[in-house]
Amino acid sequence: MATSICLLLWVLLIANTVWTQSVRQAYEVLDLEEWDVHDDFFCPRECFCPPSFPTALYCENRGLREIPAIPSRIWYLYLENNQIETIPEKPFQNATQLRWINLNKNKITNYGIEKGALSQLKKLLFLFLEDNELEEVPSPLPRSLEQLQLARNKVSRIPQGTFSNLENLTLLDLQHNKLLDNAFQRDTFKGLKNLMQLNMAKNALRNMPPRLPANTMQLFLDNNSIEAIPENYFNVIPKVAFLRLNHNKLSDAGLPSKGFDVSSILDLQLSHNQLTNFPRINANLQHLHLDHNKIKNVNISVICPTTLRAEQDAFIHGPQLSYLRLDGNEIKPPIPIDIVTCFKLLQAFII
Repeated sequence: MATSICLLLWVLLIANTVWTQSVRQAYEVLDLEEWDVHDDFFCPRECFCPPSFPTALYCENRGLREIPAIPSRIWYLYLENNQIETIPEKPFQNATQLRWINLNKNKITNYGIEKGALSQLKKLLFLFLEDNELEEVPSPLPRSLEQLQLARNKVSRIPQGTFSNLENLTLLDLQHNKLLDNAFQRDTFKGLKNLMQLNMAKNALRNMPPRLPANTMQLFLDNNSIEAIPENYFNVIPKVAFLRLNHNKLSDAGLPSKGFDVSSILDLQLSHNQLTNFPRINANLQHLHLDHNKIKNVNISVICPTTLRAEQDAFIHGPQLSYLRLDGNEIKPPIPIDIVTCFKLLQAFII
């Protein structure tokens, strides 16, 4: 009896081993195209599908050269830090739910992006293509897009009409590219009705970009070679609140007659320029960076943005400046005590 039981167990063990090996071998040789990407359990073998986050697909840091077939359930796709050179249409054919694609740190070129590959993603909100080999802003893009991140590419061209249908875009990051003034036409940004943040720092601009979207609130132009700001430039962007122009070539002669007397600006950064005088500012300004210029003196009668009011309402109606940085200039002591009288809300003063 014992011998029969042992023999039966041995047969079952052999059968189970053979079955397991057969299944494993079948999986290993199975072409990914044979998988049903509509299957709720489908996961490309190159990637990781966390059970606790079924709408996410993690394929980053895997040395991939191609984009795998994307399951239809996926909302969030992570493909950063691979060797991908192309974005074909086929892997995304069933990925109708995609909201987020991260393709940072690959080798993608404009020639490698198949026309329609991205525009077919009707629900896409965030597209990350930083640290690639792009030479122009890719197009066409889905109308649904809200954020487009293209930092650290080789972008020098923005084809006409690129942004014409991107009315939902709120953030456009083009920093650290190769943009020159001739990259912009008067209608380059036409269509960006809801753009709030525009970052073009670390390019090769000599002039302020023309005809910016009216709803722009954050404009970052650090590390260019901008020498002047046209008269009434800020009339076109009446909502701008954060303006960064650090590391440019701005001089007193290059500023508008009203300077930065713009009621919407709350944070103004003009560090590392060539200013010799304190620019005109608005009473609503809260943070001002003027360090590392060539300013020699602080004339309170000039820099105080409003006539000093009675003590009882100065905190309400007076200048709102709370942070002022003037270090790295040519200012010699003493600093006029009136600067504290003017800027009663000043909490940090670096000189």
